[in-house]
Amino acid sequence: MVIKTTAELDKLIREALLAAGADERNASRVAEALVLSTLRGVDTHGILHLPSYVEKIQDGEIVPTAWPQIRQEDATSALIAGNWTFGHVTAKYAMEVAIEKAKSHNVAVVSAVQINHIGRLGEYAEIAAANGMLSIIWAGGFGAEQPVAVPFGGRQPVLSTNPIGMGFPVDDGPPIIIDYATTVVAGSKVLTARDRNAQLPPGSIVDKDGNPSTNPMDYLEGGSLLPFGGHKGYALMLAVEFFGRILSGADAFSNEETRGGVIFRHSGVTMMVMKADLFQSLTDYSARIKDLGDQIRSVPPAPGFDEVILPGDLEARAEETRGRDGIPIAEALWERLEALAESLGVDID
Repeated sequence: MVIKTTAELDKLIREALLAAGADERNASRVAEALVLSTLRGVDTHGILHLPSYVEKIQDGEIVPTAWPQIRQEDATSALIAGNWTFGHVTAKYAMEVAIEKAKSHNVAVVSAVQINHIGRLGEYAEIAAANGMLSIIWAGGFGAEQPVAVPFGGRQPVLSTNPIGMGFPVDDGPPIIIDYATTVVAGSKVLTARDRNAQLPPGSIVDKDGNPSTNPMDYLEGGSLLPFGGHKGYALMLAVEFFGRILSGADAFSNEETRGGVIFRHSGVTMMVMKADLFQSLTDYSARIKDLGDQIRSVPPAPGFDEVILPGDLEARAEETRGRDGIPIAEALWERLEALAESLGVDID
């Protein structure tokens, strides 16, 4: 295991992206997002994506100097085209637009299209929470050309992992952040199980004929992911597709075959933001959400558990630990990053 500081990782990401053709503001924003995800312990959305982003720049899927723009708007809504820049750039821009509109008009709905991988949805919920806003983030459309998830009762894939995020500000503590895929497991966890010669939890996948399986190879040989929670999770998965892809009109902006790739060409993100004090004073809101959080954390843990926590607690703890002790990077990943840096002519510490 290699231990690195946030400053070291930020420098590596920025310089690698600059060498690959990005401009300074885009490279800095992507570095911010990847380092923060890794710092918060969400390694699946962190620095490990750097090689693929460089590859997508080289393949023309990402336009590394483009900047998002508002295509249409009114007082409480906006449609933003990312112009195929980095998804992290467009998503943060969209959230900032939504926050500014909600500050003036209490609520706002902003959709973004022509958008690449935006990383961890929880980051954008955290940005809203830091501004005293509640938020819901819907990201859909990833399965339009390469579906990986079956609908409830089906045997052929038609959807994707369709993540959803939510955020709730807390006055004197970390925000409550909800961020998860609407499938039982993500594809990356299937690969991890394969590499470890392990089985998947029951109810995670079906094989190519629609039969339940726990063998990761059954997914990799034509199988599909399952929605969590049976028909209820499937319904939420559909809602994510409706708000993320359909409401945003993402398909109408997906006619550039070299952009976005098969996963992101049809993807869209919709962010709904509202003031925490929309119906009561901020003092009352803060007191009530704190009281509920304290009540939940005080519940005695069930057998096999050490404590009851709230969504976002683990990430806040990881940030404290990794900020103090450094960020652990698997040696195999660090070797790939070193090779990438060398190929781009970037010095690495």
